[in-house]
Amino acid sequence: MTLWIVLTALCLAALCFVILPFIRSSKKLTSVLAAVIVFSVGLSASLYYYIGQPGVPSGAGSMPDSDEVVSSLAERLQDHPDDVNGWTMLGRSYQTMQRYDEAVNAFETAIELEKGQNGQTLVALAIALLERQGGEMSDRAASLFENALALDPNNANALFYAGGAAARRGNTALAADRWEVLLGLNAPPEIQKLLQSKINEWRGLAPPKVASVPLRDAQSDAVVTVGVSLSDAARAELPADALVFIIARDPAQPSPPIAVRPGRLADIPMVVSLGDDDAMVPGRPLSGFSEIEIVVRVSLSGSAMAQSGDWSGSVITAATGTAAVNLVVDQKTP
Repeated sequence: MTLWIVLTALCLAALCFVILPFIRSSKKLTSVLAAVIVFSVGLSASLYYYIGQPGVPSGAGSMPDSDEVVSSLAERLQDHPDDVNGWTMLGRSYQTMQRYDEAVNAFETAIELEKGQNGQTLVALAIALLERQGGEMSDRAASLFENALALDPNNANALFYAGGAAARRGNTALAADRWEVLLGLNAPPEIQKLLQSKINEWRGLAPPKVASVPLRDAQSDAVVTVGVSLSDAARAELPADALVFIIARDPAQPSPPIAVRPGRLADIPMVVSLGDDDAMVPGRPLSGFSEIEIVVRVSLSGSAMAQSGDWSGSVITAATGTAAVNLVVDQKTP
């Protein structure tokens, strides 16, 4: 038992070394950072609950994998069905594993226990619904974001998604109001430009200057380099001033993305080089992945999330940065 106590202390110390650099670099607890902390602490706690039991054998080959840990947590909740934190932890674990049906069920149980009074859990369920539906905003997900904002007016995820939902309903004034609040929450500079561009559009103001993705050859510090072109069908249909998102993500776990950069359709054809400096979250560099999926999405709505009528293309490449791979934007979102 002493051994497990020592190992647990070491795990917690290691966790601090992982989390503290995030906090120091971001200066505030962002939603992404919060998700990292919650899942890290949750999985650590679940792991210790499982392997710390006296009846579980020690030694080589005895360490459970993530599926076993999550299954152990799910079994424990059958005996402790009122553990709201456990249900939330289980939902986030399923979400990370892309088991969205089970994530939705777990978050629904947590919301029932909380009587719908926790904005973070409402947002977690809404995002799980979005992910399950391939990014499509259902009436239920939109309602959950609205309820979350009523409880927590500064919830960044709720502001973003509820603002987009308001714009799709035609209420651009409300959408602009919400994204202006989001803009004041210290969003990353790249996101600020995109937010301000849409706010100005909704307010009927002149659009701000948005930095285009530079046309450049592969750089020595590049992790991935992609040559982007348009199909003839996409070129004929899309407006020349359409907004483009260059998204780098982990093929095994697409959400959240590793890096996002804006551009304009007029820049295509182009060569895009992405390096560790483009990473959205400190401590999650592109070079930390063996493979990177690059998605180029031409957005008619101004949102990085896929919407009907958008065009996109994708390619998976090794994170070497030496030779450019080719990507054609040729898929239209129905």
